[in-house]
Parts: sequence; C-alpha cells; structure tokens
Amino acid sequence: MAVQEKNAEVGKLTWFYREAEPDSPRDKPPVLLLHGLVAQSYSWREVLKALEDQGFRAIAPDWIGSGFSIKPDRRDFAYTPDAFISALDDFLNSLNLSQISLVAQGFLGSVGVQYALRHPERVDRLAILNTPLQSTDKLPWKMKQLGVPLMGDMMTQDPLLVDRTLEGGGGYRVEDADLDVYRRPFLKSSDAGRALFATVQNLKLKDVTAEIEAGLAQWKQPLLLGWGDRDPWLPVAQAKALAQRLSGVDLVTWEEVGHYPQEDWPEKVSETLINFLRRQA
Repeated sequence: MAVQEKNAEVGKLTWFYREAEPDSPRDKPPVLLLHGLVAQSYSWREVLKALEDQGFRAIAPDWIGSGFSIKPDRRDFAYTPDAFISALDDFLNSLNLSQISLVAQGFLGSVGVQYALRHPERVDRLAILNTPLQSTDKLPWKMKQLGVPLMGDMMTQDPLLVDRTLEGGGGYRVEDADLDVYRRPFLKSSDAGRALFATVQNLKLKDVTAEIEAGLAQWKQPLLLGWGDRDPWLPVAQAKALAQRLSGVDLVTWEEVGHYPQEDWPEKVSETLINFLRRQA
C-alpha cells in the first residue's frame, strides 16, 4: 500500500500525519517517527515506505504548528515542551496506540525523547537521531534567530527559511519538488511563521536537555543513537561521548550524513532502524 495522508481531530487540535500500514504486519508495536525543526512528516517519506516493506506499521505526524497540522494562536496553545508532550499523548490515545517504538530527530524531536522518558511503559524501544540530548548542546544561530523579536517575526514569514535551514544542516541540496512541499505551509498562511516563531521562543533547551540527560541514564528499554557525522550543529563526537556514559546503548554513525539524516540519506537510516526494530530486546 502507498503511504496514506490522514487527519486526526483531537480535542481542539487537528493533527496531520502520514501512515504506512503493511498488508501483513509484524507482531511488533507501531513505529512513531517524529521530525525536528524546520521539517515535517514529509521528511520520513522514504523511511515510511521501507518500514512498510518490512512489515512495520509506521506513523509520522506533523507536530502541532508544523507542516500541515493546525497552527493555533499562542493564546490557545503554549508551544512549550510540556504543551507538545500533552498534545502528543492525546494524539496517541486518539489512535489507540497503547505501545509504540519511538524515533525522534532534531530540535523539537527532543520533546519526543522527553515523552518516552515520562512514559516508559508506553515505549517498547527508543531511537534518537541527531537530537539535542546534553546540557552542552545549543540551538544553532540559524534556528535561534527565528525566535528573536522583530528579526524572527520577519524571518519566519520567508518561505526560503526552509531551504536555508534544511540545506544548512548537512550541505546537501534538497530537490525543488521536495522543497515545494516544505515551503507550502509558509506560502499558504502567515500562521506557519507565527507558530515557528513561538516554537523556537519556547524550546527551553537547557531544561529539556537536563531532563533528557538524567533520564537516559536510567533508561531500561532498547536504545539507539543514530548520528550523521556531517551535522554542523550537534557534532558526532558529543554523541559518542554520551554513548560511553550510557549502558546498553547502540551507537550507529552515518558517514556523509547531516543533521536531517532521514532527508539526507534515508536508505542508511532505514537499514539501521529496521535492524534495531527487528532485534530481540
């Protein structure tokens, strides 16, 4: 089956998501794929197909405020990590997903890691790809400026910010047809820019990474760190240092892959994830 595009009405929030449902699914929990800034579920398109081909049901939502999900006014949605975590929990409940394997990537994907740490009973295994995990990790200026008053207000209304950020994360050229999908929400409404501005302003990265660093030290389920070695913002050396401090973690590094590995080289990401998901716990 082809990857399907769906919407879920969850309270006052409308989630857009992509779903791959194999004809003969494995007896494994569904795989939840979470994107970072300034991406969307579209970044997982090739990984979704690969997972489906191997019998895994996979779901990739656009975060609230991103892609084709609703972009509420900040008076109606706080755009804080806690707000995203609560909304994600409601989304999973709406799909009756009692247990998942969770894959998180990038800035904002860190919220997915927080979700796993707060709900370990719901997460069969956790894969983290090029995501801020330590207190030394910083938001790069290319993204930080999107939340600076006045400057950020203007920059987040420019659809070309997508090109500059996605391509700046690894040095690869993203095809024009794909950039058209990434840009579309920004061309459709100014709400996309306002939601991105609010998200960047409320990332609370220092608090988030402190929680993640402490939580991963206590994590018991299977854990994978997958890292593109061309990430200019979250160096692979930091991932290796973290892996040495954790027990029971698999670290896989991908050569010639940047901050958005599922966009840069989905074949490498898919192979790694499939091996991880197949492995006996």
